Amino acid sequence: MKAGKYLAERTVRPAAAEVPVPGEGEALIKVAYAGICGTDMMIYAGKHPRAKAPLIMGHEFSGTVESAVGLKQFRPGDRVTVEPYLTCGTCAACRAGQYHVCAVLRCIGIDRDGGFAEYVAVPEHRLHRLPDEVSDEEGALAEPLAVAVHTVRRSDLKIGDCVAILGAGPIGLLIGLVAKQAGAGEILISDISPYRLQIARQMGFTAINAKEADMTEAVLAHTNGVGADVVFEVAGTAVTAKQMIPCIKFQGKVVVVSVYKQAPAVDLAAMHFREVSITTTRCANSSDFATAIRLMATRAVDVRPLISHRLPLEQIEQGFAAMENTEISLKVLFHP
Repeated sequence: MKAGKYLAERTVRPAAAEVPVPGEGEALIKVAYAGICGTDMMIYAGKHPRAKAPLIMGHEFSGTVESAVGLKQFRPGDRVTVEPYLTCGTCAACRAGQYHVCAVLRCIGIDRDGGFAEYVAVPEHRLHRLPDEVSDEEGALAEPLAVAVHTVRRSDLKIGDCVAILGAGPIGLLIGLVAKQAGAGEILISDISPYRLQIARQMGFTAINAKEADMTEAVLAHTNGVGADVVFEVAGTAVTAKQMIPCIKFQGKVVVVSVYKQAPAVDLAAMHFREVSITTTRCANSSDFATAIRLMATRAVDVRPLISHRLPLEQIEQGFAAMENTEISLKVLFHP
């Protein structure tokens, strides 16, 4: 089959690969679309702690069940999106039903071959059926949208809340769309990419160019000096780590979405004096996926504006080059 392989740091190539053989309880999925994620870019840069070359990346993908071994709920021809998480089922988190924070969480496309290929084997319990109202392209964005759903749920956002989002990449924009559906009154979002800020404005958000204005000052100006009710840190930079506390109101909530490579400096005293809460978020669960699919099916959330590129798998090198340029890209999809 055709595949796109990560071979070494900053090296991806079209390649041939063997069609995977599904095991008991697994389905062979014919991939329709697969998207590049920030984690894929980390792998590409040679900075992911687990992913090892050679590897077929891709954990955001949709497709069709091609064949199955002992499946109970799915049949060949079913259109699906994939929850790519691989869990142990026995750790404390898994036993408590919180498998998305499994002590040894692994992922399709990171710890084993993924969706940048014509076919991929997936356990049945990680498949979600796509309704006719959701296209294959949209289905490939179900995983990042589910992450956004999970993130907003972790925030305890209330109707009318002012929200500040630090980072207008795909996850930041999706969090904004979900926050709007959850009842946010105003959504401010910052970035340094004019292209991404333009998309944010089209989505109805107040976009702040962080090269031209101070995000903290902008948030305080929009809230009469009070601060945002909820701040989502999605950029993972030293600058945004310092901004997230000054942007928040007294007794507000900061949700750290980014995975920091180095421990950031955080002003705990400022948090203490205003009783600010801080929480984190990781991945998503089955309920989040179901909600994400429903939001797309009902058009409550439209993920299509995030798709900047649609490329054949043979152009995997061009896809990763485009994804590095935030002036032209948001979500790059491959169509095997």
